[in-house]
Amino acid sequence: MRKNTVDHTVKAFEDELENLTRLIAEMGGLAEKAVADSVLALGRRDLDLAGIVVRDDVRLDRLQREVEEAAILLIARRQPVASDLRDVVGALRICSDLERIGDLAKNIAKRVIAMGSGVPPQKLVHGVSHISQIALEQLKHVLDAYTQKDQGKALGVWKRDEQIDAMYTSIFRELLTYMMEDARNITACTHLLFTAKNIERIGDHATNIAETVYYVSTGENLSEDRPKGDDSLYTSSIPTAAQ
Repeated sequence: MRKNTVDHTVKAFEDELENLTRLIAEMGGLAEKAVADSVLALGRRDLDLAGIVVRDDVRLDRLQREVEEAAILLIARRQPVASDLRDVVGALRICSDLERIGDLAKNIAKRVIAMGSGVPPQKLVHGVSHISQIALEQLKHVLDAYTQKDQGKALGVWKRDEQIDAMYTSIFRELLTYMMEDARNITACTHLLFTAKNIERIGDHATNIAETVYYVSTGENLSEDRPKGDDSLYTSSIPTAAQ
């Protein structure tokens, strides 16, 4: 009888951990879609799609609250230790990063709406579209690393962060050049600068998740400094929030 009780408790605990993983996977899917749709709305100047991204952000917020409540209850009921506790702490960290990615995607969508029908030249949008594809790849790979508990894949995402930083620095300088060459480009380029900065921050949050996955898998924090490819003295001053 005692063994049956223990087996039931272990099964219940495993089910609760699986539920946390499921919620994180659902959040990840929504975050990926929000980023992809916001950038697609930018490229197509699709105000309706941008509005959907803004509206649907509440779903990520709701899931974040579900994860937090489930994690707190799990800790209170099961008092997990060692790797089990890392799983719970990891879920809390990752859900926070995913919620923030959703906010950044919403900010991009708001920029699209703010630009309205004023279509920037395609050459201005090209660099932003390119960096967004890299950021989306990073996000997909790190979410795969989480579900597979693949520390090697997480480390690969972590090491690639500098590529996004370097691309952002290049885009920053390119857009400044366009603004100096023709004052008519200033409004569009300003919106695109904010958009590119939001995408660069999405890459940073994907790297945060990679660090968490590595910690959950190994029980150790990455001891090296995070690789950075942004050598600009000015780009860090660009805020990320839509005004």
